[in-house]
Amino acid sequence: MSPQVPFDPSQVVWELDQLLGDRPLDSVLGRPVDRSSVRVETEEYHFGSPASGGLVTVHGAWADGGGWSAFVKILQHLRHWALLPMIPPHVAEEMIRFYPWREELQLWRPALVDRLPPGIRVPHLYDTVELGDDRVAVWMEKVDLDPRPWSLNTFSRAARLMGEHNARMCDEEVVAACGVEDDYALRMWAGNGLRPRLSDFDDPARWVHPVLAPYAEVRRRVVAAGSLIEDVLSRLASMRHGMPHGDCSPQNLLVPRGSDEFVMIDISFQAPSPPGTDLAQLVVGLAHAGELAPDQLEEVEKTVLASYAEGFRTTGVDLDDQDLLTAYAGTLLLRSAFTSIPWEWLDDPARKDDLEGRLRLTEFIVDTAERYL
Repeated sequence: MSPQVPFDPSQVVWELDQLLGDRPLDSVLGRPVDRSSVRVETEEYHFGSPASGGLVTVHGAWADGGGWSAFVKILQHLRHWALLPMIPPHVAEEMIRFYPWREELQLWRPALVDRLPPGIRVPHLYDTVELGDDRVAVWMEKVDLDPRPWSLNTFSRAARLMGEHNARMCDEEVVAACGVEDDYALRMWAGNGLRPRLSDFDDPARWVHPVLAPYAEVRRRVVAAGSLIEDVLSRLASMRHGMPHGDCSPQNLLVPRGSDEFVMIDISFQAPSPPGTDLAQLVVGLAHAGELAPDQLEEVEKTVLASYAEGFRTTGVDLDDQDLLTAYAGTLLLRSAFTSIPWEWLDDPARKDDLEGRLRLTEFIVDTAERYL
């Protein structure tokens, strides 16, 4: 059931029948629908996500009246990934071997859902449809998003709830059920994805570019931070571990319109990790997307760290302050310090301001590493 693939793989077009496999729509949604009312809308997505084969909104009317809307995410085996041919063959082979392309389905496992504190939930899952050829369509609730930007209060509430959740996910039975060694995802990234990125900072000729030149000191500090990689991994390995969200950016903690609750989506990097690793993406996710000014990050970081620790300790589980800072800053360094600059923007004058924002984000990340590591 392969879709029509245009030149831009982020615009993959899926037809309704393809999303259903051989299943009736009524069966997938669990309720009779007016089939004549159904509409399918393709959503843009970042095809740099290896397991994402498409995002679709499907909406219509129920047979007995009233409207409905569903969000459908197509998960795919890594061999379908559009960018796989661009990766060195030995790295691609290793990624195909280990990449858990179905891991987002673990979002609905009882061990996670039962440990969510009041104020945070997962989206309603209608059903999953096996499409064949190692693809699966995940039919879930379409969340009507609050259009307001995140405030410090939003960050505080999110961090407190994630602190509570992360503490509960430190249960030995939850960690043991993972079946993956501690810090596996971060170690695989450090070994296969991170180190080649360091070479991007080695060429001094690149840094005479008029946008990059004022940030020569940032370059020097990023190169120096590369020497911390093994030490960070060793320090993380010595800490208590629990099951994280894995990609806990604000984009994956949806706020429904007219509600103060959060809807958690898109878990990733599911390997036991120390409490606090989730805060790396929570702090910088919006800045990375260009939706938060880098000069606001210090205040966001302060709010998030304090609220997370408060929420974590409400469960009665102990949290070492220095371990929290190391887990946060170490994960932020490894995941973001060497990848925050999109080099292709250098040739696009229209992206000058965006590029400078990423450079200031990189500066914040190395500042954080120097403060806490």
